[in-house]
Amino acid sequence: MMNKVIAGLEPIQSNLMEPAHILVIEDDDIVARTIERSLRGSEFRVTLANSGVEGLKAARRRPPDLVVLDIIMPGMDGYTVCREMRADPILAELPILFLTAKVKDEDKIIGFTAGADDYLTKPFNIDELILRLRAILRRSRLQGREDDLAVFPPPPAPAKEHLFRPRGPDPAENSSSEPRHRIAVAGYILDTRSYELYTPSRGKVRLTPVQYDLLHHLMRHPGEIFSPGRLLDEVWDYPSDTGSPDLVRVHIKNLRERIEDDPRAPQFIRTVPGYGYTIGQEMADFPEAEL
Repeated sequence: MMNKVIAGLEPIQSNLMEPAHILVIEDDDIVARTIERSLRGSEFRVTLANSGVEGLKAARRRPPDLVVLDIIMPGMDGYTVCREMRADPILAELPILFLTAKVKDEDKIIGFTAGADDYLTKPFNIDELILRLRAILRRSRLQGREDDLAVFPPPPAPAKEHLFRPRGPDPAENSSSEPRHRIAVAGYILDTRSYELYTPSRGKVRLTPVQYDLLHHLMRHPGEIFSPGRLLDEVWDYPSDTGSPDLVRVHIKNLRERIEDDPRAPQFIRTVPGYGYTIGQEMADFPEAEL
């Protein structure tokens, strides 16, 4: 069941010039109306579409700030809608959250491969949906400011869960020979202007917004180990106990499929069993395993 909104959730409207426009593409009228009622107010403005085709038309007429997208719909399904949006220059960078009853890992992988930024399964808690929408919108606005300034972002403040922090020079200085809009680690070069990754063997790879955010964070801290919970906090901007580690695992797996020579034996994004993920450091003492 979908729970009521808890009164303690603080809106972010004070940081916005106008309500965030949310396009909900959902063929179940009860679910769509429940979301609309829960989001209604000064913080969000909601548009409903009851099919994939109608949703694409609505997005192209007036691009929203974020799309909440069902997968199982008659006619054009959510995967196809997502791919169509990613292929449209006007909608390509639009944040997309899948809200669906498809719960298997392979369903999530297909969704993220299609270009989704997040994935929430039904039945869902409306409070968690709102928190995720806010987090996605915060990341989207921050990324927009970085695009405008075209500067190298400062490293984040130290986190409470730091593990195996490497000694020696500041990791942020790992790319001093590179232009300020590029980060280089272990032969991989991330362009912070074009969101493209230059790989040693696969050439240039265009990343989705969430893939870019994740890889940017890891490459800014080479050799440092990040737990899934810490990545949810620092990359997805989710409050504690919000979001599933599966979200991180699926994105890591999908990212490896795109950039590693052998995704089954990754050499760049490495798993440290029991701790998390790291890049740019030999981890011969730690056998690879699914975290």
